[in-house]
Amino acid sequence: MEFDKNHSNFSISVYAGYLFSYFIFTTVLYFILTLLNKIPCEWTYFHVMIITISLIIISKILGKILE
Repeated sequence: MEFDKNHSNFSISVYAGYLFSYFIFTTVLYFILTLLNKIPCEWTYFHVMIITISLIIISKILGKILE
C-alpha cells in the first residue's frame, strides 16, 4: 500500500485537528465548571485555557520521562 509522500497537508491537518479538539475540550470544561460553580466568579475562559495548557505540558513531560 503506497501513500502520498507529501506529508505537509497531513501535518497541517493534524495540528488543526489537535487545536480544534483543544478548544472544544476547554469550552466544555469551562461550561461544566461554571454550571457546577466550581470556579471562582472572577475567573474567565482564559484561566481555564491556562489550566488545560498546563495539563498538556505536564502530560508531555511525563511521557518523555517514562519513555
